Amino acid sequence: MNAATARDVTSSGEVYRTARAEGRAALVGYLPAGFPSYDGCVAALLAMVAAGVDVVEIGLPYSDPVLDGPTIQVAAEQALRNGTRTVDVLRTVEAVARTGAAVLVMTYWNPVLQFGVERFATALRDAGGCGLITPDLIPDEAADWLSAAESADLDRVFLVAPSSSDERIRQTTAECRGWVYAASTMGVTGARAQTSAIAPALVERVRSATDLPVGVGLGVSNGSQAAEIASYADGVIVGSAFVRQVLEADSENAGAAAAGRLAAELAEGVRRQH
Repeated sequence: MNAATARDVTSSGEVYRTARAEGRAALVGYLPAGFPSYDGCVAALLAMVAAGVDVVEIGLPYSDPVLDGPTIQVAAEQALRNGTRTVDVLRTVEAVARTGAAVLVMTYWNPVLQFGVERFATALRDAGGCGLITPDLIPDEAADWLSAAESADLDRVFLVAPSSSDERIRQTTAECRGWVYAASTMGVTGARAQTSAIAPALVERVRSATDLPVGVGLGVSNGSQAAEIASYADGVIVGSAFVRQVLEADSENAGAAAAGRLAAELAEGVRRQH
């Protein structure tokens, strides 16, 4: 793995700022590493970036994905059956970061603890990753990660939800760096027919607590929904819909092409004028 210098790594916050300067939202796309295979995942992610994904979330497959819906659970199980390990996730980060996209890892906290917090932070930075999204880690319990991320110059993206109190939002966003992940619905991940009606209010609550960009995730599956969220949020986060494109494809090549087509539709959506 080739070490990357700070100049080589694109920060997610920088990408959000560039998108804002262009008068649009950033598009954030997710796939689990190792799904449908190592090569298939990299091919799909590269197709997504080429079609307009600005920020890439690479999932670290985990055996107990309590916050993930059925689509992502199936993908993570396949990745684990393929033998995907943390080092393979980092290899995936390195392959995608070469495009110049901002690349983060999204992971439950236990795999990072098992790998070693400081070791993980250093390896992620060396691979060209810009940060970590930690859905089951709250800042109150993140002292080791906050220290390691600061030392490695990594973005720290914590989640807020509609159930978060104003005080919890203030505490959480104070420890974020790069941007804030607003989970727009209660429950597990998954594409939905309609986006959350309470998401705009959540975004406003977050903006009252921080100047950091706010990305909205959970439920987006098409360009119209992306355009709707882009009208009030700084970023549109899409996961399950990309996974489904790959999952339902007849081959890995077809899956990568399908993921690219969806990315193009979503990229057009975040660029619509409102």
